[in-house]
Amino acid sequence: MGKTPAAIIGSGNIGTDLLEKMRRRSTVLDPAVLVGIDKDSDGLRRAQSHGIRTTHRGIEGLFDDEAFADIGVVFDATSAKAHLHHAKLLQARGKKVVDLTPAAVGPYVVPVANLDEGLGHDNVNMVTCGGQATIPIVKAMSDIGTVHYAEIVASIASRSAGPGTRANIDEFTVTTARGLEQVGGAKKGKAIIVLNPAEPPLIMRDTVYGLVESDDEAALTASIRAMVERVQGYVPGYRLKQDPVYERVEQRFDDGRVVAGTKVSVFLEVEGAGDYLPPYAGNLDIMTSAALKMGEEIAIAQGSQA
Repeated sequence: MGKTPAAIIGSGNIGTDLLEKMRRRSTVLDPAVLVGIDKDSDGLRRAQSHGIRTTHRGIEGLFDDEAFADIGVVFDATSAKAHLHHAKLLQARGKKVVDLTPAAVGPYVVPVANLDEGLGHDNVNMVTCGGQATIPIVKAMSDIGTVHYAEIVASIASRSAGPGTRANIDEFTVTTARGLEQVGGAKKGKAIIVLNPAEPPLIMRDTVYGLVESDDEAALTASIRAMVERVQGYVPGYRLKQDPVYERVEQRFDDGRVVAGTKVSVFLEVEGAGDYLPPYAGNLDIMTSAALKMGEEIAIAQGSQA
């Protein structure tokens, strides 16, 4: 069988990196159309140089393109506000959608945690870059014991945060926190993002704290390491900075509960593959890699049902 044609909405950093990944690496998806609103964007020029169809008239231009009828998967790499509009139009036309914005129209999906759940929906949400990096670790903790609280701090290079990323900052904290709970399994989640202005730019760094009702440090370490290896299957630059750190604590919550457990501290870094953006932009790399993985699985499922 041939590759499934895909459309990418958004010709900025994320959309263009996804385009390059799909073009270079995917054996399942073919980037058929790139959609933008700036006819002079580097993404549209790059797509045109590879013979890929483009439009600078936004989603309406996509609908008018003769290739649209054959599109099997649509990726939205615009903004949360724009996706709310796009989602309704694409649903009405029966298209499967992978949402790279924090709009959260569909269920949250992290490939290593709940990929199968995403296959049952027409619109799936890839949470956020911080969510893709940290939710797997929280899930690894919750596989061993109840995670009463999870907090993550995602530090990304300021230079890697384009207009779309900056427009979505508020949604980032809310969406990531919910993802920690709904996909990671934490009873309560909190997310913080830091735009690091350091020069030269530093790669993405993530810190994950979890209060886990378990004292089995060996089991926790094994679960975390196994999860890291699974993420590396589609994000090779994803790695632990050091072994997890453990501390026995007793924490009182606002509702009066007192929980005795293990505070688990996990330190990660994500180095990008450099397909379009510099390696320090691991925050974008993990997002596009996860979205590509999800889109490929959707296309494979469609093929098996045909």
